[in-house]
Amino acid sequence: MPSAERPRTRRTPTGAAVLQEDVTEAIRAAVFDELAAVGYGRMSIEAVARRAGVGKTAVYRRWPSKLQMVIDVVSDVVGYDVPAPDTGSLRGDVRMILDIAARALRHPLAGQIVPDLLAEAARTPDIARTLERALRDTQRGLGEAIVAAAVTRGEVGPATDAGMALDLALGPLYWHIAVLREPVTKSYLDRLADTVATALAVPRPPRAADEAH
Repeated sequence: MPSAERPRTRRTPTGAAVLQEDVTEAIRAAVFDELAAVGYGRMSIEAVARRAGVGKTAVYRRWPSKLQMVIDVVSDVVGYDVPAPDTGSLRGDVRMILDIAARALRHPLAGQIVPDLLAEAARTPDIARTLERALRDTQRGLGEAIVAAAVTRGEVGPATDAGMALDLALGPLYWHIAVLREPVTKSYLDRLADTVATALAVPRPPRAADEAH
């Protein structure tokens, strides 16, 4: 799952090699904050420039339009590669992913930006494609790594659907935080991790004593 925390590394916009990186970073931060403050529909390049402390020409040198600017910044955030956990168990890996996702979704800015972008995606195909591609690619990579490790350990079968595995974990979490807006406790994350790991686990053959009954 895409994080609301700003990634540690950024893609450099095309042709921006000669541009000042600190200015680019200030603009990116301003885009993020402006999205949280007013949403995509009311956002303007002029407002982003003011928030970043630069002239609007500095923004236009990096992105030709508000749409391209937002797509680039959003792609950076939601497409940031989260290292696949390696705790030694499926349950442990799922629990770590849940913890990472919960921190991101509980971020004050995420609570405002994510719902707004999802709503805007219904009206703006380019944003919809960006979110779908970035989130899908990130989720696929995480899911495949977690499931591959679990298959090697014999915890799940080789036909386990990696995308579905991550959906089982992150879907309820997003619903709990973003839709119901309920607090997320350690106990809730523990129980969700247990449930997901149990649902995916390879069924164990019955013991002889059980078969006798």
